[in-house]
Amino acid sequence: MKIALTCSILLSISLKACDAFVPLQNNNLQAAALLMSSSTDADTTPKAATPSGQIEFQPDFAAAYAKAEASLSAAIPNKDLVGPLLHFTREYLTANQMSFVASNGEDETNSAVNALGRITGAIQYGMKFGTGEDKYLFGSSHKALRGKEGDDIPIDFYAFGCDFFRPCMNKKESVVLGKDNLQQAADYLAAGENVVFLANHQSEADPQVMSVCLELAGHDQIAEDLIYVAGHKVTTDALAIPFSMGRNLICIHSKKHIDAQPETKSVKQRQNLQAMNSMLKELRKGGTALWVAPSGGRDRRNVESGQVPLAPFDSKTIDMFRLMGNKSKVKTHYYPLSMVSYDLCPPPDFVEAGVGEQRNIRFVPVGISCSAEIISEGGLEKRHLFCEEAMKTATEGYEELLEQM
Repeated sequence: MKIALTCSILLSISLKACDAFVPLQNNNLQAAALLMSSSTDADTTPKAATPSGQIEFQPDFAAAYAKAEASLSAAIPNKDLVGPLLHFTREYLTANQMSFVASNGEDETNSAVNALGRITGAIQYGMKFGTGEDKYLFGSSHKALRGKEGDDIPIDFYAFGCDFFRPCMNKKESVVLGKDNLQQAADYLAAGENVVFLANHQSEADPQVMSVCLELAGHDQIAEDLIYVAGHKVTTDALAIPFSMGRNLICIHSKKHIDAQPETKSVKQRQNLQAMNSMLKELRKGGTALWVAPSGGRDRRNVESGQVPLAPFDSKTIDMFRLMGNKSKVKTHYYPLSMVSYDLCPPPDFVEAGVGEQRNIRFVPVGISCSAEIISEGGLEKRHLFCEEAMKTATEGYEELLEQM
């Protein structure tokens, strides 16, 4: 079964880590602009969430933010460029302060020093691997870089991503439903059969949410080996790249974005074909777990009601995964999976074709619900019925999560 997590690589970074920004020169300004969107349009910030900047910092967190502000401002004089980075830093430190307070100051993982080390590390990784000459390039498929012997880069990016977001998740109030179904899926994987989770998608941190929730359910190995069907943003957005480097990916251009640049459409289509071949190869090995969002993107908040409904599943996408399961000649099982993670990293209210967006982070509970397996049987005549059942079941699981959280 191909499904591993290690200890943090950033907890030892202290306030001194921010000094690493000082050597940045003006020729790095373009990279900084790519790293974070400079948009301050209020419409990109979910109105349902209270801006974390309104929360007053405790002295140690205030000192940490001041340290970051001084270092970034000295390195990047252009306020339009440094502003989004400071916004991201404030958001992250505020979420960690709330987490630290919730633990009555007993969890040093969420202390100001450690939180600043993590946000510093994330920005540094974004600068190094998301921009410039060393920008990491993803193929049609990607195996998580775990800092093991043979890896080109000696960094466990899986642990980095989990350690970065874990403090922002209120694990005590987080919910995992459908544990029996998760255990059944684990048993199938152990027997060499395949599992496909048909999930809704709510935030950039969904892979880390999956890891934390699967850990809570006792399925650490599935969390580490899970393969995500990823859109172009997670492999081209500078800040997202280091987090994506720690995940097993099948990189596909979604139909929502494939036409954004007509001149590259044929190239994207060829890349999608390569991705399909990579996916089929994984499924033929057996014991493969896939996570896919059949909606093709994140759920969006209804700006009038403030609610976050599930984006509709696309039947053609689900058809493709059923076809791949059949072509693999390995028994493949399909589970609707509901996720509640919107408030952790609220996305913009409207879909943006490009990359780069204002990042918001909150300290909130998260949750997943794994519904019962949907049996894949019949041909084209039942394609819509299968999709409708998957969407209906995922919606029911989502509503139950919201009731319990």
